[in-house]
Amino acid sequence: MQPNTAERRRTAGELADMELELGYDLLGGRLRSIGEVELTYGRWGGRPRALGPHPLEYDLLGSRLRRIGDVEIGYGRLSSVPRTFGTWDVDCAAWSGIPRQIGPYPVDHPRFSGRVRGIGPLSVEYDLLGGRPRRVVLPAGMHALPDDLLRVLFLVLHLQTERNKSSSSAA
Repeated sequence: MQPNTAERRRTAGELADMELELGYDLLGGRLRSIGEVELTYGRWGGRPRALGPHPLEYDLLGSRLRRIGDVEIGYGRLSSVPRTFGTWDVDCAAWSGIPRQIGPYPVDHPRFSGRVRGIGPLSVEYDLLGGRPRRVVLPAGMHALPDDLLRVLFLVLHLQTERNKSSSSAA
């Protein structure tokens, strides 16, 4: 007996990759959501204050992200390059601060490019001009973003945004 159309569609949908849209504010400058997870900002804008249920904490000067929920981010002395993410090590390119590995998740980016293309099993797609991430693609069989991978994704996107801000202000 052959499967009906609905069963074939469901089977095809289960094999297809799932996409999470990255939402931005009206001006397109601030990330507002990762899929269904909302980012909230303080009253005066600026930096995000929470990633869904996870509060975000910054250092005293507000320049470095120190914590995502209960996961602490450790930095080298006088550095903006993270060295640890909770109990995981962060391997960054020394000259650029681009993460190459965060715990079990490799971070893929084209050589000499600050644009992240993949984080563990996730791939990151950009808008038509290639400057801003627009969606995250989960592999077949993954129907939700695990909490640890959500935090790693946010950290990588945050570091990329900060790096882009500092390079554009230096120009």
